[in-house]
Amino acid sequence: MFFASDNTSPVPQQVLDALTEANKGYASPYGADALMDEVRAEIRTQFEAPEAEIYLVATGTAANALSLACLCPPWGTIYCHRNAHVEEDECGAPEFFAGGAKLTLLDGPDAKFDAAALAQALDFTARAGVHNVQKGAVTLTNATEAGAVYTPAEIADIAATAHAADVPVHMDGARFANALVSVGCTPAELTWKAGVDVLSFGGTKNGLMGVEAVILFDPKHAWEFELRRKRGGHLFSKHRYLSAQMAAYLRDGLWRTLAMRANTAAAELSKGILTLPGTSLLHPTRANEVFAAWPRAGHRRAQSAGAQYYLWPMNQTLEGPDDEAVSARLVCSWSTSAADVESFLDTIK
Repeated sequence: MFFASDNTSPVPQQVLDALTEANKGYASPYGADALMDEVRAEIRTQFEAPEAEIYLVATGTAANALSLACLCPPWGTIYCHRNAHVEEDECGAPEFFAGGAKLTLLDGPDAKFDAAALAQALDFTARAGVHNVQKGAVTLTNATEAGAVYTPAEIADIAATAHAADVPVHMDGARFANALVSVGCTPAELTWKAGVDVLSFGGTKNGLMGVEAVILFDPKHAWEFELRRKRGGHLFSKHRYLSAQMAAYLRDGLWRTLAMRANTAAAELSKGILTLPGTSLLHPTRANEVFAAWPRAGHRRAQSAGAQYYLWPMNQTLEGPDDEAVSARLVCSWSTSAADVESFLDTIK
């Protein structure tokens, strides 16, 4: 009953097999390997973006920070939701890699902001000219840190507002696959066709050992990204081991299959929790994260049985009345089974 995060899951056998195959013989370093050629071709095909440039890094923080550094000057600001990963979980990496750019925090339910909130922030930026930070870049997270999903129409509204102010748009897609299968559109419709300029295309949270892709739909930032990746210490020498993971991920739609499994498990978990007395959802379950509350006694039973998950917010305690509702975050992965869900529900009943 491991629901702490999707990055606690094992690696699919297809990926391990690809790494074993990649380990045979010799290969050119630094992204000049044949597997990286396959990755570029597959991403360009699947995203309908023949001109896109694609680079691999090992972490989501590197993907986000390096991307935003290419889009936002040091004197600019990055517009994001106040609960975005770049704000709450990256230790100032976007600001650091961008040379001091600040974050402007936007509000909205379920960790989503809308075009109106962005427009208001844009209008307020640089109101005193040289004395203020300037308009830099927008980043939105899909799926969000609260498990919500942006639709292509919502992204298009945000991107149109940003582009009207000459501001580029980045998407943190650590859980992009989960968002995509939830919405049911094409990768292109959820990204560049809606106005996204750069995507951090997640792999680690959807089963990979450790690799993320940065997709530059406008290749004008490609050389700068390469320089920043090298200077920031994120250019792998034995790059083929990143390429092998991503190549296996893209073959035969594996990335979508893994995300569908995780989303399906989360939907069943969410539905099951709501059948129990004294329960509620903090946020709608749209992808693979469940935010729910149930009586404290059920939490005690679950944790005594070894269930792994986080109370949410984390400052809550299991000390108190048995029937008082305590909220939690549970994240399903590609390897979460129906038996895992059933055992958890039986335990908290």
